[in-house]
Amino acid sequence: MSKYKKNILIRNLKIKVNTFSKPLICIILLFFSLSQFSIGQNTNTDSKTDTSFVKTHSPKKASIFSAVCPGLGQAYNKKYWKIPVIYVGFGVLGYFAVTNNNEYKIYKEAYNLRTDNDSTTIDNYSNYSADNLLTIKNYYRKNLELTVIISAALYILNIVDASVDAHLYDFDISDDLSMKIEPILINPSYASRKPNPGLKLTLTLK
Repeated sequence: MSKYKKNILIRNLKIKVNTFSKPLICIILLFFSLSQFSIGQNTNTDSKTDTSFVKTHSPKKASIFSAVCPGLGQAYNKKYWKIPVIYVGFGVLGYFAVTNNNEYKIYKEAYNLRTDNDSTTIDNYSNYSADNLLTIKNYYRKNLELTVIISAALYILNIVDASVDAHLYDFDISDDLSMKIEPILINPSYASRKPNPGLKLTLTLK
């Protein structure tokens, strides 16, 4: 195979890497963004009166539940909408893991047949050189390893998210807390003798 065709093959593999990586990154970012959006939401609006329930809602339990079964800690925190997000993520990762594992085995066998120095063994990729088969085999192997790493990251994120939500389960977000930003004129400096425009951040506790 000519150098030009080899460069075309490598470029196509790079395009596949980008196509493979984007949906996985989107899943992680989506879950992280939704987790950040939900921080501070209080499902127990009367935390002052229901003190017995506050004591029993344990971040440790939430973490253990999500470690044993992803999504169970989110159910314990009553964040049920996160459960499908988690399992869609694992479903997509599982699909890529199976696909890349199968392709890796196919090209690994083809490469072994090509390099076994036995003329009686024939592979099904005569249009590829041995170096091309090795490149493609390594491509699918790296994708498989990447899928495993991202799956582990999603699993850990699932546990951390359950623990954080449990810690903030009784965090009070109500009308007694308010924050506003408004423009003000800062005291004039000695040099200009003129008021300087600025912004004021006000946090009110009632």
